[in-house]
Amino acid sequence: MTQDIPHQRPGRLAGRIAVIGGAGSVGPGWGNGRATAVIFAREGATVFLADRDKESLEVTARHVREEGGTAHTAVLDVTEPSAVQGFFAECEERAGRVDILVNNVGGSRAGGAVDLSLEDWDSQLRTNLTSAFLACKHAIPVMRRGGGGAIVNTASASGLRWTGAAQVGYASAKAAVIQLSRVTAVEYAPDNIRVNTVVPGQLHTPMVEARLAGQRAGGDVAKLLAQRQARIPLGFMGDGRDTAYAALFLASDEARFVTGTEIVVDGGMTARCD
Repeated sequence: MTQDIPHQRPGRLAGRIAVIGGAGSVGPGWGNGRATAVIFAREGATVFLADRDKESLEVTARHVREEGGTAHTAVLDVTEPSAVQGFFAECEERAGRVDILVNNVGGSRAGGAVDLSLEDWDSQLRTNLTSAFLACKHAIPVMRRGGGGAIVNTASASGLRWTGAAQVGYASAKAAVIQLSRVTAVEYAPDNIRVNTVVPGQLHTPMVEARLAGQRAGGDVAKLLAQRQARIPLGFMGDGRDTAYAALFLASDEARFVTGTEIVVDGGMTARCD
């Protein structure tokens, strides 16, 4: 954790119960899930954190608690239906309701339509799309019983356009996450449940060092960072905090009239023609 998260207006989520899937991080620094957990807790939410990596999850929870926040953790695979169902049942039992859900689980695998194996295709859909579907499936009934809520799904700029590498499974799944959000938003608007999507671009998250550099640049982190930054009109890369602040807005009452749409957090990358 090399940089602090700057304080914004406190209390925007005061008293809320927020569930964050994928709340760990593959390495030190501000991954999307870890940043979201810390920022939401700082804004007054009690956070229920899920991740399959126990050690990483506990690091996130420790950061929340060090700031005086309340964090509950659950180690689980969010692509397993029974595990997800049990997790939301436990959240409702312990907290009485779920006000906010952030689906942040994801991961890419290189390969186009010819090169990507069917096994990897299925895995990409399960990780990036089914995880969000299952969480929505089991969170929405709890939200309805509580009078409403806000769901924020995390997609990717890869679901909007080519971003420099063939990753057809990931791109297809993240495009589907956007439509999952739109359809779900319309269906459950009468229940006072808002559903939106954050669409991060090429951020400098721990994933770059831990995984992407090896996949895309032969392990050369500096080379990959230069390639990614060259695509961004603003001239610098954001990180998980930028994703988290967009999610914060969408989860807060400030977005009370916002549903079925997306916030693209990419420094202008997807607006370029080249």
